[in-house]
Amino acid sequence: MVHLIDRRIQGKNKSAVNRERFLRRYKDQIKDAVSRAIKGRSITNVEGGERISIPVKDVNEPNFGHSHGGVWETVRPGNKEYLKGDQFKRPKSGGVGGKGEAGNSEETSEDEFVFEVSREEFMNYFFEDLELPNMVKTQLTATTDFRQQRAGYKMSGNSSSLHVLRSLRGAMGRRIAVGGKSSRRLKAAEQEMQDLINQGVDSDDVRTLELRHEINHLRTRLLAIPYLDTFDLRYSNRIKVPKPSSQAVMFCLLDVSGSMDESRKDTAKRFFILLYLFLTRSYEKIELVFIRHHTTALEVDEQEFFNSRESGGTVVSSAINLLNTILRERYPTSEWNAYVAQASDGDNWDNDSLTCRQLLIDSIMPLVQYYAYVEITDGEPQNLWREYEQIASHYSHFAMRKIEDPADIYPVFRDLFKKQNAKL
Repeated sequence: MVHLIDRRIQGKNKSAVNRERFLRRYKDQIKDAVSRAIKGRSITNVEGGERISIPVKDVNEPNFGHSHGGVWETVRPGNKEYLKGDQFKRPKSGGVGGKGEAGNSEETSEDEFVFEVSREEFMNYFFEDLELPNMVKTQLTATTDFRQQRAGYKMSGNSSSLHVLRSLRGAMGRRIAVGGKSSRRLKAAEQEMQDLINQGVDSDDVRTLELRHEINHLRTRLLAIPYLDTFDLRYSNRIKVPKPSSQAVMFCLLDVSGSMDESRKDTAKRFFILLYLFLTRSYEKIELVFIRHHTTALEVDEQEFFNSRESGGTVVSSAINLLNTILRERYPTSEWNAYVAQASDGDNWDNDSLTCRQLLIDSIMPLVQYYAYVEITDGEPQNLWREYEQIASHYSHFAMRKIEDPADIYPVFRDLFKKQNAKL
């Protein structure tokens, strides 16, 4: 078996083949580092790369050493303490001759191996084995659409793309370039001939005969130049350029009532970040709509969405009504793929939970690609959860999960968006 290694140097003196092999080998360490990196980022600032640290002991590789072979007995020059056959303990690691002790450990410490993963590598590791569920417009996002765009002219093509004006212009330029010298000489000869005629020179004069012969020759030469040659033909050149992929809107619904403390809001924020970053893998253009609610709902910016403090009860239907209004007025389904992520502690007025279920069934679910509801609570399911369970039984693109602590965010997210054949 013959192994071929591609050692061609890539950009910045890095071997792409060796880098891919390295990433495969330390896949688990990289995935752990990527999971930790997401905690300190905002929703719209999660698409960069990341610096990954790996202990040096994990990147050590076996190597071959050259040995004398056999059994050797050696007494080094300068030895004044040991004789042949003496036995002594192996010296401690860290070398000899040093003074003092750096610590209680006998092991030597080394710096960790640090390298950077690109944005694409970061996203591939973070969303491995995941896919967008219920992708109705799959053909718009999984494959790239192209449109025809003019890009100058070419010398070959079919008759329908022949550009007549450009071809005639090229033919004229060729005739001028090829017959320019002969044309200038013809004009000069004709002028000289006219001057001789005006002077009354006999037509049988030698110079007159020479000019007449030269004029006939030049005219014949110019007439031999074709008016339009195949070399002159120019055809309109059209190239395919990728069209912008379909666009998506992500609605973030957050309960900011008194029962939602800061820790629960932080948990919700992390879930929203995951969904936003996941959508960036399938859509080039994504708009975010933040809707916060307690007894009333309001569309706000991201800063106010996560940091405002409210008190009082909870009326979830106010947020769903506002969602329905925004969705129908600003994001038609013919142009936008809509995704909704709702986070709440599940507490809601009893009668309002029934209203929420009817609103979702009648107005929201037919318009959205996916609706994810996460209930952040460590207690028993609330009345909103029980009403939402009836929606989940009828719509496959409605999913609901419970999150008890921040450690559940990533497993719940992977469970919501895992591939059909993926096992976590």
